[in-house]
Amino acid sequence: MKIEHHYDVRVAWTGNRGTGTSDYRAYGRDHVVSAAGKHPLEGSSDRTFHGDADRWNPEELLLTALSQCHMLSYLHVAARNGVVVVGYTDDATGTMVQTKEGGGHFTEARLRPRVTVADPSQVELAQSLHAEAARECFIAASVNFPVRHEPETVAVP
Repeated sequence: MKIEHHYDVRVAWTGNRGTGTSDYRAYGRDHVVSAAGKHPLEGSSDRTFHGDADRWNPEELLLTALSQCHMLSYLHVAARNGVVVVGYTDDATGTMVQTKEGGGHFTEARLRPRVTVADPSQVELAQSLHAEAARECFIAASVNFPVRHEPETVAVP
């Protein structure tokens, strides 16, 4: 049985400075991402591509989606296995290369989750659950570049 889930977002460009896209430098890359019942997200392009560094860019959002998905999958797997997680952070990084044709693509993402568990006897089990979480992450399964994991698991002191 195939179960489908559908998502709707709106992206509205707000960077028209009066002359539209009359020139590459004439327009802003600012936009607003919204969805029903949620706070809007201010976006732009990366600063390298004339974007606003104070706003989220698509590359950061892709990396964020991978990190969030792994975290949520991991928390689910931990609960299913009786592991009590009391802390979770991830300092994720991603690498994108530009092509000479003007495009580009991600070559990898590296997730570095640091998990804190309540029971010191479960550190090893908790560490091993990252592989299962990686297999269950919908976003990682949807990209065509490697998503590497460098987890660290500690117990509450």
